[in-house]
Amino acid sequence: MSLESGQPGPALKSRIHGCLLGGALGDALGYAVEFDSMATIRSRFGNSGLQGFGALDRPAHFSDDTQMTLYTVDGLVEALEWANSGVGADANACLWLSYLRWLATQGVEAGPRAPAPQARWIDSNAVLHQQRHPGKACLSGLATGEMGTSIRPVNPESKGCGTVMRSAPFGLIPHITADAVYKLSSDAASLTHGHPSARQSAGVFSLLIHHLVAGETLAGAAATVAAHAATVKDVAPELPGRLDAALRLAGQGVVAPEELVAALGEGWVAEEAFAVALYAVLATIPTDAADNSEPRPVRHFRAAVALAVNHSGDSDSTGSIAGNILGAHYGTDCLPADWLEALEAPEVIRGMGELLVKVTTGEG
Repeated sequence: MSLESGQPGPALKSRIHGCLLGGALGDALGYAVEFDSMATIRSRFGNSGLQGFGALDRPAHFSDDTQMTLYTVDGLVEALEWANSGVGADANACLWLSYLRWLATQGVEAGPRAPAPQARWIDSNAVLHQQRHPGKACLSGLATGEMGTSIRPVNPESKGCGTVMRSAPFGLIPHITADAVYKLSSDAASLTHGHPSARQSAGVFSLLIHHLVAGETLAGAAATVAAHAATVKDVAPELPGRLDAALRLAGQGVVAPEELVAALGEGWVAEEAFAVALYAVLATIPTDAADNSEPRPVRHFRAAVALAVNHSGDSDSTGSIAGNILGAHYGTDCLPADWLEALEAPEVIRGMGELLVKVTTGEG
């Protein structure tokens, strides 16, 4: 059982597509206001802020967050393809090569020391070549041409949210342990960000997705990973502190954007982005007394993503993470049809989802 209503949870295929498409929807909505203050957002969209794509006067473009999430999928797919053929492969090396191919789409060279990865299907999609404010640490870390590791990470002082915003796919892989999910995710974060909080935030976020895919409730999975964050070896204190603050704030329900930022931060660094998104998801769980004009999962998705993006901060990353969480929990049932119609290149996202479905379940 998975959903708070007690109904059987969605199949893995639905969770994979829901997580990837949900993240892209949250990313795209937040990208429209990413660099705006809350005062500017209110002046553009009214006191409630941006509530949906119908209020925008431009296409619903997603950002580098979705681009890198899909390249994370591709790196995992390649590692799993090798494994399924009976050949062992270094998963982190596959992810590094995938991220190097993303780096090339951004017009940045990795230098002569870096390998030249062979092109894959993902690279043929022009939408992923658009420059959508890529994270500086992601670019600079990959441009070193060095494969960062947990022992020798690149950008050792960087804890930007470029790790956590791309890490949902690690939690979508079935039949591996929670420890393996955490290690895969935190090791991959070391490819671009070296600060412990950036790596641990990515690992714990992936662990949240893993617990949701396994059928835990939102509240139960959140409590589990918040407790786990405090036990991580050499834990950075920022992460458990922010997650605890997110759970406490969620207990108050929906608060003003200014109060959200004061309690959790603006989301520019990893632990803040994770905390804001988690708070938005937990604070907006619908009650039975709520309006029933739409299915409960859809209402929850709209409310949570809107709360996640309407603040003075890194709105695309907080929106993306919230969308990933809800999609992993509810599957595709939570995705608003009108939002999907507005989304840029959904066929590319579905295409990458199908590759992950096929390599993990054999369906195709």
